[in-house]
Amino acid sequence: MPKLEVLEKYAKLAVEVGANVQKGQFVVVGSSTETKELARLIVKAAYKAGAKKVEVQWSDDYVARAGYDSMSIDTLKEIPEWSIDKAKYFIEENGCTIRITSPIPGLNAGVDPKKMQAAGIARMKSFKFYQDHMMGNHAQWSIVAAPNMVWAKKVFPDLSDDDAFEALWDAILEASRVTETNDPIEEWANHNKSMLAHNKVLNDYNFDTLHFTNSLGTDLHVKLVENHVWAGGGENSTKGVYFNPNIPTEENFTMPHKFGVNGKVVSTKPLNYQGNLVEDFWLEFKDGKVVDFDAAKNKETLKSLLDTDEGSRHLGEVALISYDSPISNSNILFLNTLFDENASCHLALGKAYPMNVKGGTKMTDEELLKANSNQSMVHVDFMFGNEDLQVEGILHDGSKVSIFVDGDFVI
Repeated sequence: MPKLEVLEKYAKLAVEVGANVQKGQFVVVGSSTETKELARLIVKAAYKAGAKKVEVQWSDDYVARAGYDSMSIDTLKEIPEWSIDKAKYFIEENGCTIRITSPIPGLNAGVDPKKMQAAGIARMKSFKFYQDHMMGNHAQWSIVAAPNMVWAKKVFPDLSDDDAFEALWDAILEASRVTETNDPIEEWANHNKSMLAHNKVLNDYNFDTLHFTNSLGTDLHVKLVENHVWAGGGENSTKGVYFNPNIPTEENFTMPHKFGVNGKVVSTKPLNYQGNLVEDFWLEFKDGKVVDFDAAKNKETLKSLLDTDEGSRHLGEVALISYDSPISNSNILFLNTLFDENASCHLALGKAYPMNVKGGTKMTDEELLKANSNQSMVHVDFMFGNEDLQVEGILHDGSKVSIFVDGDFVI
């Protein structure tokens, strides 16, 4: 484990920069049993920041796996009313959320994908109100990470268990801009300024369409919605609190037109979805919808994702990250979207973020649909950037601007 004072810095960063907990605010911490040490430090940091009350929502992936193996589909689809009431209580109390991610890659290998899909859809339908609340930035939310031994060994298979665990902790902290000697809060203030400056450049261009090509076979046109907004770094909640949803983050992202995506995109990193790794996959789009796809491994998992609902075959996000960037340059495949999406240009299947269109956080679902924003119960990022990715921006008058040359920003 890293030194206690370093972990305390990390917990403070999650509280003060990630969720930016306000004095007197209710805080919800989501943690698996694998990450209890960091959860305890975050609770202490939240109270020190003035939180009124901190509620920890514990989970255990091994218990969840046992449930998939043993329960019927009908039982898995049952959502107790008390759990819905609890989420409503969090909203009523103006709760902000800090979630610790610590995936166990491959844990759900062999689980009937129909069971996972049915359980996932039931949960997403029941908690749509909560997803809308958080994705609409009506409260602060933030995701950080902590390792577990299985994940560490997947990332560093040539190291001993203990060394792999330490190496993953080091990689997480470095990517999150936390060291023994620095002030991570100051580092993040400077990082956010840089990200906001890049957002302004992209917003000033007001591109109509982005065209992506590379040597792997990606040739994709992504039309952007009218009045789209590029975001990245910190964001403002609808109550005016500035927060960082992802620690780490390197992405500038915006909203694709639901019906304006055409061509083929080839993944460059595995997708860890519901405990299964989907590898070497591609998607083909026509008029915004995935019409064909394949994967070298776990194609059924990919199909399950695409078949979740009407919106899961459409895009909700397009994000730009230079190949020459900190997480990419670490040459570590984290097998975790929080990190891997910040090492590579990526797209997200499913729900769009309302903030990525002007006035979106005040729009109803119907108004967002009219703005050609995709609606879905899922939002799943996958990576397609590489060292020779070319990105061309097409303006409304048809003229073209180079955005990426050989994997990196040139504007």
